Amino acid sequence: MTADKELSSLLHDCEARHPRDPLVKKVLAILVPRNDRPMFDMAKELLREAWGEPERVSPLIPFTWTNYYVDIAPELDRCFFSYPGLYPMSKLPEWKILTCDLEKKTGDTRRVNLDPGTLDGARLLLASTKGQAHRIYIKDGIFEEVTLCRRNGKWQSFFYTFPDFKSGVYDAWLETVREDWKREHFKIFGSIK
Repeated sequence: MTADKELSSLLHDCEARHPRDPLVKKVLAILVPRNDRPMFDMAKELLREAWGEPERVSPLIPFTWTNYYVDIAPELDRCFFSYPGLYPMSKLPEWKILTCDLEKKTGDTRRVNLDPGTLDGARLLLASTKGQAHRIYIKDGIFEEVTLCRRNGKWQSFFYTFPDFKSGVYDAWLETVREDWKREHFKIFGSIK
């Protein structure tokens, strides 16, 4: 593969990207009913059709921090996907709108929760359809929040960070994806900003 082809294979949806629009990893946090492999596979297939094969898939992690999602199932597992290459951060609202549509395809009532986000060297952003004091409205009914930031060599939370993200149980997986971001960013720019 030539250097130009390799670089172009790392960049996605960048045709009209503003130069100050950060390039980030596309990540997705998914909640699925525990021990419902067919539902997990269905969600994974819907995402594959929309975004292609994930680069990384985390193990299923028991989600025990809140009963907020009891409408999906009484017992849930969390899983993360990340996707190859770098994307403009400004695409996050489009991803959230798409994942809301995909959730509706899982049943008469949603059977999964799909939360897209972005990850770079400094932060994990998550999109939401719900406004709060700590969320910034972006467009088309979508808000964004900085869920975690990277300081002093580790992931740090805020007063509003969801308890599962605050717990640190996802930090090792997030760090692996951050290393993917660093490697791809370096290939494109020759340095890490």
